Amino acid sequence: MGCRRRRRRPAHADRGHHDHRRRPHHVGARHGHQRQEEIEVVDETVFALSLLLLTYTYLGYPALAWARAALQPRPPRAWGIEPDVTVVLAVHDEAERITRRLENLLALEYPRDRLDIVVGSDGSTDGTADLARAFESHGVSVVAFGSRRGKPAVLNDLVPKARGAIVVLADARQRFEPAALRALVAPFADPEIGAVSGELMLTAGEDGTPVGEGVGFYWRYEKFIRCQESRAASTPGATGAIYAIRRELFEAIPDDTILDDVLIPLRIVRRGYRVVLEPRARAWDRAAATGHQEFTRKVRTIAGKFQLFTREPWLLSPWHNPLWPQTVSRIALRLLGPVLLVTALGASARLAAQPLYAAMLGVQLLFYGAALGGYLARGARRRSRWLSVPYVFCLLHCAIVAGFVRFITGRQRVTWEKATAR
Repeated sequence: MGCRRRRRRPAHADRGHHDHRRRPHHVGARHGHQRQEEIEVVDETVFALSLLLLTYTYLGYPALAWARAALQPRPPRAWGIEPDVTVVLAVHDEAERITRRLENLLALEYPRDRLDIVVGSDGSTDGTADLARAFESHGVSVVAFGSRRGKPAVLNDLVPKARGAIVVLADARQRFEPAALRALVAPFADPEIGAVSGELMLTAGEDGTPVGEGVGFYWRYEKFIRCQESRAASTPGATGAIYAIRRELFEAIPDDTILDDVLIPLRIVRRGYRVVLEPRARAWDRAAATGHQEFTRKVRTIAGKFQLFTREPWLLSPWHNPLWPQTVSRIALRLLGPVLLVTALGASARLAAQPLYAAMLGVQLLFYGAALGGYLARGARRRSRWLSVPYVFCLLHCAIVAGFVRFITGRQRVTWEKATAR
């Protein structure tokens, strides 16, 4: 017929052909499943590391500090001493407080012939210097600076010229207990002690707002850690409201330093001396009554910590910083808190198909829900620690983000603006 008969393909050849065409689908599915497993492993690792660092920072390190203090206590060799003391107050526009503050200092239970009080008025325009001069007959010296430069510049000018071998640095806002000064200088009988921090006592005030309650709880937690650090070695920093140093150990600090109460003590530690906490030396202040007040104060502190690490890189070196473990554990790791909280939440959300991570996600959402409840109840007079503590915890971590932004943009000034309500 002239037509060639078409040869049929073997059946096994067709099967092979179809198998070849189907193979990419199976291979792609297998690769997709493998890729998903790899992502889950990454999420599990991220969650575990975030949880580990958060747990160590807020629970593990305090426990280790307590254990070290219990096993290796180093109490200062203190006995009754009455060295010459100079109290330096760096103030700006404190006309409303300066009179009561000077009356408070003059009422301290300490020999008057061994106590000098120097007021450095940093460009005040409200008559602060004139009000302070009314106390010159009681031994108060007033140095009025024409322009506002900030507390560090005032300290650089006044501390080296102080008559007392011990210089107490304080603020106008707080009040000292009558026996605070004697307790503050007692540890200096030990030649190893270079600086002593007093204890700041916070009261939530009569209204007992959730913010004040939460801040008070946080501050008690913070003081517990400092106390354990002090019992075993040194604490990295001091309480700016009440701390004392040996005048001979003072080093001039940059005029734009934000945290003088951290930088000055840490430099003293670098020179081989200890910085300890004396809980009997008490100053009193009122906790922030509103979230805005506490947020503003914390943002400034956080910006100062970022400034500190960039200006003083030796702080992050275990070979140059005698308090490297304390500095990293109590200061540096806390600055990573917002990142760790976000990564833990995100990783647990992606792994929520697994019961364990679903439970972890639920716990986090419950905590943040309580924080939201604390925010909504921030103006209430009724105390609720279950709401106030999560709220303040989240508030402080938001302040870390804001403080970092303010630091990198250079918008944080060394001068301090007083809260509008206290």
